[in-house]
This record gives sequence, C-alpha cells and structure tokens, in this order.
Amino acid sequence: MHVLFVHPNFPGQFRRLAAALNKEPGVHIHTLGDESRMPAFDLPGANRLSYPAPEPAGQATHSYIQGFEAGVRRGQKVVLALLAHKLRGFDPDVIYVHTGWGDSLYLKDIFPNAKIIGLFEYYYHPRGADVGFDPEFPLSFDDIFRVRTMNTLQHYALEACDIRLTATEWQKSRYPAAYRHQLECLHEGIDTDRIRPDAATTFTLANGVVVKAGDEVLTFVSRSLEPCRGFHCLMQALPGIMRNRPHCQIVIVGQDEPHYSPAPKEAETWRAQYVNELKGRIDSSRLHFTGTLAFDDYLKVLQVSRVHVYLTYPFILSWSMLEAMSAGCLVLGSDTPPVQEVITDGYNGILFPFFDTDALVNMATDALAQPHNYHSVRETARITIQTRYDFNSVIYPQHLALLSRLREQ
Repeated sequence: MHVLFVHPNFPGQFRRLAAALNKEPGVHIHTLGDESRMPAFDLPGANRLSYPAPEPAGQATHSYIQGFEAGVRRGQKVVLALLAHKLRGFDPDVIYVHTGWGDSLYLKDIFPNAKIIGLFEYYYHPRGADVGFDPEFPLSFDDIFRVRTMNTLQHYALEACDIRLTATEWQKSRYPAAYRHQLECLHEGIDTDRIRPDAATTFTLANGVVVKAGDEVLTFVSRSLEPCRGFHCLMQALPGIMRNRPHCQIVIVGQDEPHYSPAPKEAETWRAQYVNELKGRIDSSRLHFTGTLAFDDYLKVLQVSRVHVYLTYPFILSWSMLEAMSAGCLVLGSDTPPVQEVITDGYNGILFPFFDTDALVNMATDALAQPHNYHSVRETARITIQTRYDFNSVIYPQHLALLSRLREQ
C-alpha cells in the first residue's frame, strides 16, 4: 500500500500517524509539503516530495476571497508537483491531506482511484463560536462578511474527500448539518508513554532559579500569546495570584507573534501590552516568559507544574491541554465547549468562566496552596487522556481499521 501525506508544513497533525505507518510491513510512505515551510523530520525510507511556495493572492483580489485564491494557487502547486511523479508511475492508494489551505482541491482529478482522507480542522461561523466571542474585540459587518466566505475551500474539500476526519466532537459540531453525519471524530492522539508525570523533573528558569516537581509553579502554554487562547485573561489574574501566593513562580510558554488573533494596537506584542499595563502590580522576578521551547524542555515545564491554566475561545482545542493532563497537571480550564468536551469540573480538572478573572484568582490560589486536595483530579486527568486519546492504544488502531475498511471497498 502506498500512502501519501499532504500538508503544507508536513508533518503537522500527521507526525505520529506517518511515523507509525512507516513501520508497517508492506506500507510505503510518501510525503508532500511546501518546501519553504516543511521542518526537518526523520522518517527513514519515506519518499519526501515538495513543491515551491505559491505566490500569495493578488493585491487586486477582493479581501473576502484572498484566502480562496491563495488556496487555489497552493492546490495548483500541489498537483503540478505530483503530476511529474504520476508520469513516472506514481499512483498512491491512500492520500491523507489537511484541507485547510487548498492542498486537497485537485487531488481526485489526478488520482481518481486513490482514497482521499481529509483532515477538517474548523468551520468558521460569523456568530456563536470564536468570532465575536470576546466583547473586548467587537466585530464590524465587514468582519462578519469576510468570515462567512472563509469556508469556501472546505466546501470544495468536503466533496473531494472519501473520508472526512475531525479531531473533536465540538469541531465536528461546527460543520453544516448536511455534512456533519459524514465527518468521523478521530483525534491526532497523545503519546502518553512519553508525556507522563515525573517526580524527579527539574527545570532551570532564565534567571538561574531551578524549579522541581512539587514546587509552587503555575504554568501557561500557548503556541502564541494572544487573546484567542485567553492570554489577556491570565495576565489580568496575575496580580491577584502573585499577591495571594508570594512564592509562586509563573512560567509562560509561547511565541509573541499572534497566530489566530489580530495584532495589538497599543504595543508591538500582546505580551508587551499587558506587561506594560500591569507594571508595578506584578513581581517581574517571578514572571518567566520562555518563548517557544524544544519539546523536552516543554515537557519539563508541564512536569514541574503545580497548577496549569488553559483558556480558549470556542475554537480548536489545543494539544497542550491534553498533554498537560497526560503529564498529570491540575488543569484550570475555561468553561468553553472545547474544554468541556474533555474536562468535567472537579473530576479531571477545574473549570471557570472564561472572563471571570476573580474566579481564576481564587481557584488558582486554593490549588497552589493546597495541592494535596487535588491529587485525585490530577490522576484522573491522566487516565482520561490514556483511555480516550492515547495514540498507540486508542487512535492508531482506529486508523488501521479505517485503512482496512478502505481496502475492502
């Protein structure tokens, strides 16, 4: 069986799956990505393909459809690269593709016999989910109209794929009812063998302070420090938390450049804006911004955490929350639907209203002061991830069953 993975910055969400299938007898792995975006990834024996970065949408293109034009340009680059290999006999049996950037648009046209498995990440709505959720960032009608056209690529992809996967029930629920029954919920999976509690872990902060598992450490992780992931709510809670717990170290992991949220208007970055606003109200010697970390260091941060804060708009659920639970963290999470799908308040985590800074302060203070009261919650958090999201024992067998099903068709 020849399996092709298509993702602009491969491996992306396919990291564990591609590596696992690469070890299966009789399976030949091929990968395709944007040569300007693909990171180094060790996949011995796999056939690594790439295409040149497409030109961006034209400046004269209407702003509402620039994303669609960019997707068409990318989809064309994908098939032009693959056509050269098709002429030499390349004809994959199965294609896994992320559908969000246009890569899937024309795959069925050049490989009509291939079974295409599309990863569908998020269907945007102009109201009722992430867009317009935060009153701090009101929408104009122009924003609403733009959002309504953002799903054009996905509509084409829904028709072009044989199997349609999405990571969580919440994400599935965002898709139109006409397609929802066709979507299968299958998460990318968590490596719970690697991401586990370790009472011997230490982590050295930039100022030389060494924190260890069990110390009074509050952690926050986000790909980008931005409002979509509640960074502003965390920062507004820090003065109260640091006042109530004068020895607590705060460790914040993530890059400054926004990924989903707009750029701030009052400073160069959201971090700079809120640090400036809170000047004199927080103890900067106990506030540590690490930037983006290598995975092993990121894991150490989770393993030394006494309290881990996770917030998100009603949007895609971050891997980091599931990884924190797998590492045995006590997660204080926002009571938004993606989080509520995984965390039951008081059972495997603690929930609080997204905008209720006082609630976050009070809950974090208690959890930092009395960690023994939450021992069972941390244990149950890890069990939740092991039983529902572990890649090796839960997710990968479902992919093997899916591929077996396709072979029989």
